[in-house]
Amino acid sequence: MNRKDTTARIAHVFRGTFVHSTPRAAVGILQNCVLGVDDEGKIAFIEKDQDVVSLSKLWGFETSDIKQLGQYEFFMPGMVDTRIHASQYSYTGTALDLPLLEWLNTYTFPVEAKYKDLGFANNVYTKVVRRTVKNSPTTACYFATMHTDASLLLGELADKFGQRALVGKVCMDSNSAVPQYKESPSECKEETDPLCKYENKNILSDCFAPSCSSSLLSELGEIANKNNHISENEEEVELVKTLFPSCKSYTDVYLMHNLLTDRVNCNGPTDEKLEIFRETGSAISHCPNSNISICSGMLNVRNVLNHKVKLGLGTDVAGGYSPSMLDAMRRTLDTSKTLTIQDPQHKTLSFEEVFRLATLGGSEALSLDDQIGNFVVGKDFDALRVNVCVPDGPIDLFPGEGPKVILEKFLNLGDNRNITEVYVAGRRVVPFPDT
Repeated sequence: MNRKDTTARIAHVFRGTFVHSTPRAAVGILQNCVLGVDDEGKIAFIEKDQDVVSLSKLWGFETSDIKQLGQYEFFMPGMVDTRIHASQYSYTGTALDLPLLEWLNTYTFPVEAKYKDLGFANNVYTKVVRRTVKNSPTTACYFATMHTDASLLLGELADKFGQRALVGKVCMDSNSAVPQYKESPSECKEETDPLCKYENKNILSDCFAPSCSSSLLSELGEIANKNNHISENEEEVELVKTLFPSCKSYTDVYLMHNLLTDRVNCNGPTDEKLEIFRETGSAISHCPNSNISICSGMLNVRNVLNHKVKLGLGTDVAGGYSPSMLDAMRRTLDTSKTLTIQDPQHKTLSFEEVFRLATLGGSEALSLDDQIGNFVVGKDFDALRVNVCVPDGPIDLFPGEGPKVILEKFLNLGDNRNITEVYVAGRRVVPFPDT
């Protein structure tokens, strides 16, 4: 409880139950604790509440300033959506009737070409940021379009609404059903370089191999901090084999172009590929709603974890039809149970493990675990205040149910009505200031 020398002052003090994950424990429940957040948005302390008087003297706050959580309330870390296409949000919940490549050419590329119009971009991006920040992800890794101004706008809107965001400008120079929706490798690199320097490198670039030439992939390989994509849709894999005949696999395309770095999205990797991911420090974004909706397959998360590869969860809107990370967690469990039905030897994931994937796992996948992911002193206070007993809410409780049961009920039954407050770096962003 010794206070380190600091000029930071305490901005918030909360008292109650805190639930988070650590590398050793999938779910840690801290009851009757006091957590302090300094004016820089970082966790200053988290201690048992019997020490509250000593803490108040040590940190210089009044005990009357403590915000007390209710009996059926708790704080949990903000969830991390490791993959969401902000530019596809306008048709979320529709247009899921086609295989992936036909879906891209029929729906995705024509819509994404519209983002040259900043008015159109502002309308969609405002709605997707507001929707997601209310539905649990305090951090979102957004895929945008090839339009630099619109990508910057998305970053600005995320900042306006207080969401921690990584925004990826799309890079593609071939195989687009919309002739004007592509750019040359030199143009793409010129537009990507300044974006990577924007806001402390919070703007990333992504690429989809079937829509990129080898020349473009090589150009992108020179840019270090990237968010890459490796899908394992069968039709897509066959196309990649045709486009890159010298490469042994889809993974090899990125490896040979120096794009297999510490952040990657993948579905259905083999043991050989998982070894490559582990050796390169790459991470996997598991998007089960999308995998099922567009019939891409089912990721064996247990096998990924057994290979000690970093893994987080994503919504993959609009391939996935829900922008909620609660949905991503539920579909992750459903997928794991389906794999157990197919193979009784498969060890089904627990809700505790999936909770960790949605929080600490996501922060690890995006290389942000030194800043967010759990309630550790020195990290930013990214948190959801959850009340499982909101009026007319979706959850019923019964006598004798402890905090772990309450957590499980929220994860399986809860929705945004139960998320009464959202904090990002110590700043309360939900309820929105205008509500």
